[in-house]
Amino acid sequence: MENKRWYDKDPILKEALELLRLSSPDEKEQAKDFILQLQEQVAGEVIERIYEIITQYQGKGNRWYDDDPVMIKAIELLRLADPKTQRKAALKLLLALEEKGG
Repeated sequence: MENKRWYDKDPILKEALELLRLSSPDEKEQAKDFILQLQEQVAGEVIERIYEIITQYQGKGNRWYDDDPVMIKAIELLRLADPKTQRKAALKLLLALEEKGG
């Protein structure tokens, strides 16, 4: 069985991130901007931790977003948000990606 990722617990969040992973570079750009808006709801010390993670993984990790420092930041913001914020963001992201795709 595959290791559980932090977003596997919530089916909506999981679907949103899977869709994002498969989306076009253009859609990823728009999604990043959208997710980065979460920054206002996340504490300063969390932001600092995110920069450490970017430094640690950028270009070295094997996750689909590890080559893009802004996407790392966006995904980490989402990961560190509270579950209610994660779900709201995931629903908006799903809607946005589905509008683009269909």
